[in-house]
Amino acid sequence: MAAYTELTEARVTTRTAARLTGLPRSTVTRRRPARGPAPAPRRVPVNRLSGAERLEVLAVLDQPRFVDLPPVKIYSTLLDEGTYLCSISTMDRILAEHAQLVERRRIARHPARTVPELVATGPGQVYSWDITKLAGPAKGVYYDAYVMIDIYSRYIVGARVHPHESGCWPSR
Repeated sequence: MAAYTELTEARVTTRTAARLTGLPRSTVTRRRPARGPAPAPRRVPVNRLSGAERLEVLAVLDQPRFVDLPPVKIYSTLLDEGTYLCSISTMDRILAEHAQLVERRRIARHPARTVPELVATGPGQVYSWDITKLAGPAKGVYYDAYVMIDIYSRYIVGARVHPHESGCWPSR
């Protein structure tokens, strides 16, 4: 970045400086400090909660009656009781600061389901099948090719062609 700045101050074009330093011009433009007066430091809002007030809000959020509720419900419950501590977003920020911004209810955790897997250790143990459409002699006429495959050896052990798909395997 410093090399790019030195090149551009020495009146080298930005395109050439970018090519020589290997930096994209868009990146350098974004990272370059703004010209002109420095921005004024941000003022602290006058209604910002102090550290002690934030701990008081956290203590209320962690009470046994509120521990399973989201900030929206806590806020409305406290308002019904005539108490205003802070806004809902401030409750969210305080919980996030203390790493408590997660699902606050007790939810059953179900184990991940495993996909059933068929394993063949030799030929003739597990078969798979497939149906494929085959074009017929005329337009719009199709036949169904049924193929049975041994998954261990990957050999075709049976194949039939039928004019339409049916639920039962016809015997000969």
